[in-house]
Amino acid sequence: MSVTKILYSRGDRERGSGSTMLVVMTGSSGLIGTALRRVLESAGHEVKRVRRGTAQEGGQYDVATRWVASDALTGADAVVQLAGASIGSHRWTAKRRAEIRSSRVDATRLLVDAMARLDRRPAVFMVASAIGYYGDAGEGIVDESAAPGSGFLAELVQDWEAEARRAEALGVRVVSPRFGIVLSKEGGALPQMVLPFRLGAGGPLGSGRQWMSWVALEDATGALAMLLQDGSASGPVNIVAPTPATSRVFAKTLGKVMHRPALAPAPAFALRLVLGKGRADELLLVSQRVEPKRLRELGYAFRHPDLEGALHSALHSDAVDASSQSVEIAR
Repeated sequence: MSVTKILYSRGDRERGSGSTMLVVMTGSSGLIGTALRRVLESAGHEVKRVRRGTAQEGGQYDVATRWVASDALTGADAVVQLAGASIGSHRWTAKRRAEIRSSRVDATRLLVDAMARLDRRPAVFMVASAIGYYGDAGEGIVDESAAPGSGFLAELVQDWEAEARRAEALGVRVVSPRFGIVLSKEGGALPQMVLPFRLGAGGPLGSGRQWMSWVALEDATGALAMLLQDGSASGPVNIVAPTPATSRVFAKTLGKVMHRPALAPAPAFALRLVLGKGRADELLLVSQRVEPKRLRELGYAFRHPDLEGALHSALHSDAVDASSQSVEIAR
């Protein structure tokens, strides 16, 4: 098997599928957006940050009023939608669920409608999705061909991806990267996982038998960069490492990397009491053993395929080194 490297370096305008791009991005200040923007800009691509809010607030789109600035998407070669209200930071009250849904489903619909009005449409529309699509899969291994699960997140992702697919009728290639747990000390779930270990109270969640599918931030951005460029990539793509772990193994490995014990399990009833049943069951106690089948078919080579190495890199390095990042494509 030969390996071809597509290097991202400033001044190199060859990307395997053409010249540099103008990428319009929502959610550019989030964990993944910040890292992806750094990677793309380091490669010489131009990233245009489109912010949520009214014109008076300095925004370029507003879901409540169904407004998009006339020039928000003009000239875009790619549109990347990463915005969305936080799923893990608040209890899932009826109001919060509506906010989570609107910030994803309604915002995606708004952007597709705006694309339809363009004289020149982007070549690709990438909309962040989630492995919550699969619901609780138990011990089974699931890939992109699996049927959707049940629950709030599964239903949300189905509707979210359906709105994105509407752009296909406009001649736009649509990619739905389904993210697992993204490992970074800069944000996301990992800092919350680390805190109990620092206090000497770390351990598995619930029974510890549920599967957790994760990905290093560096691989998440590397995969996204590849998906933007590869014209054969479309539809759902699982953004997860090839080695998921049970909650017990994840806790043991995190404790090893941090040199802390991992002997204090968090009982399911306590998690439900603190977080609310829906959030605890669908975020922490759900079992999702997800395979990155499509990424493998596209030839993506993971930089951090094993959990211990990924956690060590996440906790003992700063940020993605965008100036030297490359995507290895196995052929």
